[in-house]
Formats: sequence, C-alpha cells, structure tokens
Amino acid sequence: MWIPDPSLHHIVIAGGGAAGLELATKLGDTLGRGKQAQITLVERNRTHIWKPHLHEVAAGTMDVGRDAVDYLAQASDHHFRYRIGEMTGLNRADREIYLAASYDAEGQEVTPARAVPYDTLVIAVGSTGNDFGTPGVNEFAISLDTQEQAVRFHQRLVNRFIRAHAQPEPVRPGQLHVTIIGAGATGTELAAELHRTTRHVVAYGLDRIDPDRDLKITLVEAAERILPAVPARVAKGAAQLLEGLGIDVRTSARVVQVRPDGVALADGDFIPSELVVWAAGVKAPDFLKNIDGLETSRNNQLVVTPTLQTTSDQNIFAIGDCAFLINPSDNKPVPPRAQAAHQQASHVVAQIRRRLTGRPLDPFRYRDFGSLVSLGEYSTVGNLMGFVRGRGLFIEGYFARLMYRSLYKMHQTALHGWWRVMLDTVARRLTRRTEPRVKLH
Repeated sequence: MWIPDPSLHHIVIAGGGAAGLELATKLGDTLGRGKQAQITLVERNRTHIWKPHLHEVAAGTMDVGRDAVDYLAQASDHHFRYRIGEMTGLNRADREIYLAASYDAEGQEVTPARAVPYDTLVIAVGSTGNDFGTPGVNEFAISLDTQEQAVRFHQRLVNRFIRAHAQPEPVRPGQLHVTIIGAGATGTELAAELHRTTRHVVAYGLDRIDPDRDLKITLVEAAERILPAVPARVAKGAAQLLEGLGIDVRTSARVVQVRPDGVALADGDFIPSELVVWAAGVKAPDFLKNIDGLETSRNNQLVVTPTLQTTSDQNIFAIGDCAFLINPSDNKPVPPRAQAAHQQASHVVAQIRRRLTGRPLDPFRYRDFGSLVSLGEYSTVGNLMGFVRGRGLFIEGYFARLMYRSLYKMHQTALHGWWRVMLDTVARRLTRRTEPRVKLH
C-alpha cells in the first residue's frame, strides 16, 4: 500500500471531474509546489473530458483521443499525485477511503482494492443518471454520464448507419430513429448536434440512406416545456429552433418503459426507436447514501454546511454535483452546473489554505451568471445575469456562442493556464481544416 509522507498534511480529492481536477491542479500549484501539503487525486478514469461536452462526444463532433486531459500528465505538471481507482467506501474513524480494484479491457487487474489515508478529504464524485425506476432504461438506453458511455453511443450510432446502408432491404421504421428522454441542457444540446452530425455521416458515401425519410430525432420531456431549469424565454427560443429543424419535440410526456424497439409513453403512445438516450435526471452515486454516517439528501448528495464541509465531519468537504447546499440568496439548492463546480473548487482552495493555518473558514456563496444552451452550429441561446440588478440579459446567435465557448476556455485555463490555452486554440483552428467534420469511428 502506498503511504503518504507523514510530515505533510495529506489532502485527498475523490473524483476528477470539473470540480475535482480544478481543485487538485490549483492546490498542487500552490500547496504542492511549496511542499506545504501533499495532494492526491483519486479517479477511476485515465483521462478527463469536461462533462458539458459529452453530448459532442456522443454526436461525434469531439474526439476524446484528441481533447481529453491525461490525469497522469496533469498530475506531473502540477505537483499532485494521481491514483487510479473508484471510491466505494469511507472509514471516518481511521480517516481512510476505500477504492475498488481497477481492470483493463481484457479483464486483467491493474490495481487491487485498497485504502487511501487522508487528513482532509474532498469528495467530488459528480453525479449519475437517475432512471426513477423506469423499466428497460438500464437494458435498452444509454446515459451520457461518462466519456465511455458517450463514446459507446457514438460507435453504436455510426454502426447502425453503416449497417442500414449495407443491408439489402429498405431501412425499417425506427432503425435510424433516436429518442432522447429528458430535455434539459444535455438532451436539448444533443438533439441539435445529432441533427447536423447524422447528415454529415450520411454524406460520407452512405447514399442509400435518405436523411429526410430515414432519420428522425425525438426529444421527450415530462415537464410542460423543454429546458425547465432555465428562463422560459431561453427555452422558447431553443424549442422554436429544434422544431424548425424537424426535430419531434414532445413535452408533458412521461416515459413508462424503454423497449428494444422504442419508447412507451404514459398516454399509450409508442415511439419506434432503436437508439435511446436517457438524460432525464441526475443523482449522486448510490454508494454515498448514508456513507459512514454522513448526512445525505434524497438524491444521495452529501449535505454540506455553508463552508462546504459535511454536516457530520469537518475533515470532509463535498463539492460539485454530489454536494447539497441551500443557497441563501434564493433559498434553493445550488444547481448541478459546471459554473457551480468551478466556483466551489475555487472557494475550497482558499478554505483549505485557511484551514492549514488555523484560520476560520468563509461561507460559500453561489453566483448564478446565467444559462447558455448550445444548439451546435445552428445557434446558441441563453441569458446572462448580473448586468441589470434582478434581471437577466437574453442573448442568442454568434455572441451567445462566443460566451458558451468562453466557459470551456475558463475550465481549460484553470487546468493549463492562458498561454497553453491560446497555443492550443491556434493549433486546433489549423488542424480542423484537414480533419473530417465528424468522427466516423
């Protein structure tokens, strides 16, 4: 078992998503570089993809092999340690977390099950899809919680197109239909992205497929409108664009079963579809529920105090999608958004430094800067907060797209710094002209 340096305060971060990786990088660049503490990031994946971009991986407009951040390289560059493994348990008395064994693609064990000691623990394990007990979801639908799921959906999509082109009989009903269940940001953005990329796939020589006749995308939402968590004006603009593209948008539609050949709705209707994406809700991982006495919400999130420490143990922080905190400004839970994860990671960096010097911690205050929804190359819509007190500024089109892209640049800058991000942006613009417009494998 690996034993950390006992002379240094050991900070363990469980989860390498947006919040966890940004926190590990910033702590490594400060406390780790200065030998003031030892930082360890625990994550079951080898590489990191910004979660708001998983719909692009699924649609084929982002290549994981090119855009992913390698944890080992990031750790080496920024003075923290990366240990592969998925957190499965916690021992607060001994201050240890338990990791499951990891395996390669052939089923060979890479690392054994083991325990990692900590002095301060930050849990940032993110969220997973919530199927609400709907029959058939686990068997016949794909969620987009991880890069593996997004890659698997894209490969399945391309294979279905190649199979349909090669088969002697005509394309059957539902064979090339995609039903997306859940019209939040992920589902809505995926619908628009797929409308474009599926036509690019067909254009690469699959001329036996007629996009207007054989392809169909259906977006299903149980609420009265799509994008229920964003302002109504933003949702209306997105709905109008999707419907103008010919995407079948169904609201107030509750799914009761997912089958191999399609989706059954509560009103008795059936949507033929052999490709189904479940994006209808999120919850924290099941292993967090009542983990070693920590308080959790009904969605398995760890309930935290205003300082982002768990209510039962001040040595444990929780940030990102797996943390539950009521925001005092609006008396609502802090939403599971990338901007919240970014703000919490930045806040905890300062609080851990205060903690190591014995100073009291400051409370976290979430600032909502608005919502942006990318509809691929067609448009971007959203609202920005903070320009006029109590009101948001509705934006769309090119300016909104620039703002959306700037969110990812902020994440990249937190990981790599401005200089490297600028060089990478120039390099991608040059190489884009020599690559296919959509990933074909």
